[in-house]
Amino acid sequence: MLTSDLIRPRLRIAGSSILVEQVNEHDPVLQQTASDLLTIFRSHTGLPRKTWELALDTFIGTRIDYVVLRGLAKVITDAALYTPLPTTTPPIALREQVFARGPVFRTPDMFHPHVRAEVMEEITSPFGLAPEDLATWLYADRQLNYVLSDPGPAWTAEGLLARYNLELARGVLYWASHMTIEASSNYKDLWKFMKLFKLMFIGERTPAGGYHIDLDGPISPFVSSTLRYGRQFAAFLPALLLCDQWQMHAQVRPPQSSGFLTYRLDHTCALRTHFKGSGTFDSRLESDFADAFATKIGTKRAHWLLSRESDVLLLGDTVMIPDFVLTDERDEHRKVLVELVGFWHPEYLRRKVEKVRAAQCSHLLLLVSDRLNLTDQTFEDAPGEVLFFHEKPVLKDVMAAVEAIALRVYGPAPQRVRKRTTRKKA
Repeated sequence: MLTSDLIRPRLRIAGSSILVEQVNEHDPVLQQTASDLLTIFRSHTGLPRKTWELALDTFIGTRIDYVVLRGLAKVITDAALYTPLPTTTPPIALREQVFARGPVFRTPDMFHPHVRAEVMEEITSPFGLAPEDLATWLYADRQLNYVLSDPGPAWTAEGLLARYNLELARGVLYWASHMTIEASSNYKDLWKFMKLFKLMFIGERTPAGGYHIDLDGPISPFVSSTLRYGRQFAAFLPALLLCDQWQMHAQVRPPQSSGFLTYRLDHTCALRTHFKGSGTFDSRLESDFADAFATKIGTKRAHWLLSRESDVLLLGDTVMIPDFVLTDERDEHRKVLVELVGFWHPEYLRRKVEKVRAAQCSHLLLLVSDRLNLTDQTFEDAPGEVLFFHEKPVLKDVMAAVEAIALRVYGPAPQRVRKRTTRKKA
């Protein structure tokens, strides 16, 4: 991620708002610059990082757009992999031996009778090293001496410029005290990444069917680990771009401002995310359940419509997203949430049970594998229903449980209105 000195020069204040001056991804001059940087960087594969730093300084020279150039270089470098030079002896052990002998010179004198070559031989001999390797191995554990082992993604010039714009946009959030998000569609991954980055939030359902989410920023008085949380908070921004419709505004106070400014983004922005969205299903069990429902039940044989992860249960500082939602087509307010519990990892099961108990959701149906070490008593504090299965859920039993839950929670189902047909007179 970009550092503060690479972000601040690109910020523009307009009244009470703050904007980021982004680069034109389609500018041929900038594209050529990005392409040249990529070529130089990739040519340093297998070489120490310090040689790349020197090459970058030479490339920048006296150019006045050095902020952009160093920003692009930072994006490239962060995505690459540098590894320490393999050594048979820890560099710190070599340094201890060298420094213990004090200063030495190439020629002896009265106060320094031992010459440099003698001391190097004395130090390296017990480690089985050649004296000429000492200078390389002495600081092999310093990042500037790490070797470029993987240059990272196969960037295109335009792709690199797009990623630079994204890094600028999320860098503003280093100085955020609060963020508000309105997301109205395709928001599953939004919750997933909020949990992944361990952000502090409060969410609520909106009348339109989306979600209103308030998040504490890194300079909020409620945040203690400002630096670490700031990185996580800024890193989260690309997750918003996975939503179809969203808007965000944050209160930020960058170093060049004496007060708070409003930072706004929405789904119409040109930013591109590098985060990957979740697949349609998280497991084969879920996929098979959806296929079986479509084949054996479908819309023609039942009045229940199956949708995938379209509801969220808000549980304070976390969420639970049931695998499926069954909606009664006769009354869209009649919903039954379905969660399949077939994964065996103990920590997963512990968190799942905790969430089910915390949800206190009366219209939740749990389909639980009987191969797990779980019983009815495990969920006795939860008001929903539990149905155990062996190989896979039996749809006949599932639908019977769904009808029972709907009757208990919502009362008798509304009668289906039949359309009258009029016979034509002969």
